[in-house]
Amino acid sequence: MIPPMKKLALLALPAAFALALTTNALAADGKAVYDEHCAKCHGDDGKGATKMGQKLGARDYTDATVQASFTDDQAFKSIKEGMKNKDDKTLMKPSDLSDEDIKASVEYLRTFKK
Repeated sequence: MIPPMKKLALLALPAAFALALTTNALAADGKAVYDEHCAKCHGDDGKGATKMGQKLGARDYTDATVQASFTDDQAFKSIKEGMKNKDDKTLMKPSDLSDEDIKASVEYLRTFKK
C-alpha cells in the first residue's frame, strides 16, 4: 500500500507534466509572430530590404552594430507604441500583440545578428 503523501506526490506529477506541456504549447513562437507581423517590412531575413522596408527606412538587423544600438526594452517599446520619424510620420503602427508575443518576436529578431 502506498502512503497518502506518496499517493499525493504521484498524482501531482502527471498534473505538473501536463501543465508544463500546455504552457510550452501556448508560449509565444517568436518566428511565427515575426513572420506574420514583421517580415512584410523587415524581411524574412531581417535585412529590411523589402519594398515597404526600404520605403520606411527599416534597419538591417543582421548588422551587429544595429543590434547593439538598442536594448530589448527599447525594441519592445517601439513595437508596442509604434514609431514615428522626426516629421511625425508613422513608420510603424502601435502593435496590439500580447506582451509575450512582442517579447518572443524581439528574441527572434536577435537571432538575425551575425
